[in-house]
Amino acid sequence: MRTVRSWIVWILPVDTAGFGGMRTPPKKSADEQPPEVTGRETRTAMLERAVRKHVPVRKDFVQAPSGGVSRHGPLKEFVTKGDLRGLRGFLIVVACCSAPNEKNGVYDTTHDSAVWARLLDTNVAATDQAARTAAWRTLQRLQDRGLIRCTRTRGSTMITVALLREDGSGLEYTRPDGKIAADRFINIPNAFWTKGYDEVIDVPGLAMFLTVAREKQWSSFTADKAPEWYGWSPDTHLRGLQKLLGLGLVERRATYRKTPLSPTGTTLIYQYRLVAGMRPRRAKATMPAAVKSGT
Repeated sequence: MRTVRSWIVWILPVDTAGFGGMRTPPKKSADEQPPEVTGRETRTAMLERAVRKHVPVRKDFVQAPSGGVSRHGPLKEFVTKGDLRGLRGFLIVVACCSAPNEKNGVYDTTHDSAVWARLLDTNVAATDQAARTAAWRTLQRLQDRGLIRCTRTRGSTMITVALLREDGSGLEYTRPDGKIAADRFINIPNAFWTKGYDEVIDVPGLAMFLTVAREKQWSSFTADKAPEWYGWSPDTHLRGLQKLLGLGLVERRATYRKTPLSPTGTTLIYQYRLVAGMRPRRAKATMPAAVKSGT
């Protein structure tokens, strides 16, 4: 009698990806949302694209050259009107326009209005349309002050911003090289943005950050001279310095000056400078070969 064998065949699922096939993508959850991109991430990406460690800003933005009718620079307008968003916006615009346009030589950049909204933080606690509108209005304020030229592309959400001279003259921007007085500049390190200092500073603090950066190290910043030299009040001046100390952006030292006609004969003076992380590093001087060899 022939024996009849029974075979049980197990059918296992085959991973076709290992054989050149394609897996079926997992279904997305109904409540899954795209990740949120922050303003700091957008500013960091912009700085990385510029491929430089510092953002140059002409000193004339802070204070006009001596010999004119007034020493006040365009910075005064931001301070007296409390326009922190505009001031932060101008500085990041300078960072955005890092190279001349190959077609016309203009220092400009073009982005969707949603990108500008994130760069300027107008998207915080605002609808998409409100954020775009606020970004455009901020850029228009900078244009009204003669610092930029901004245009919208008809039929799209693209905005082009061209940088103008930092002195508010409305002249075309050129990269400052420091060779003449009008081209002397301060350097704002990328860390000011990437570490989020721009997000926690206020108008007096940012004004004094630029002011301290403008002067040589360990300078004194007399409050009663602020209205004449910069155009803001002594109180704003002092509050700005205190803000910088609180954020750890400057360091202070005390020194004494001889004042023979005062009761004590001396006056206490405070001097300030930016902390090392906010100061541009100086290039090391190259030692001549003859000196290295001792000849």
